[in-house]
Amino acid sequence: MATVVHFEIPADDTERAVKFYQSLFGWKMEKMKPAAGACGDYWYFTTEKEGKESICGGIMKRQCETHRPTNYIEVPSVDEAVKKLEELGGKKVFEKTAVPGHGYFICCVDTENNSFALWEDDKEAK
Repeated sequence: MATVVHFEIPADDTERAVKFYQSLFGWKMEKMKPAAGACGDYWYFTTEKEGKESICGGIMKRQCETHRPTNYIEVPSVDEAVKKLEELGGKKVFEKTAVPGHGYFICCVDTENNSFALWEDDKEAK
């Protein structure tokens, strides 16, 4: 079953957002090197429940006025999942993108115009 494995929160002021979420939830955050984040200003974090790592996420610089939080749903193949997505009336927003050493993603919208991303884990991604 596909599950949410990552989420991203856009922010106008990433430093302010990091402080807010650290203070509110106790999340430990680490600023990624510019090449690691699609936007350069990217903070990565993981959440824990009962001492076990659960979901991970990021805070990134808002890309446009309509940029909203995005859930990344892991699938075995983003190529196969996007075919099914389109058959069901969803749309991809842009082409498959590699996160080198981690995997691939495609941002999409569903039939109700809600955005989300498909994620394929692949340590060989380039």
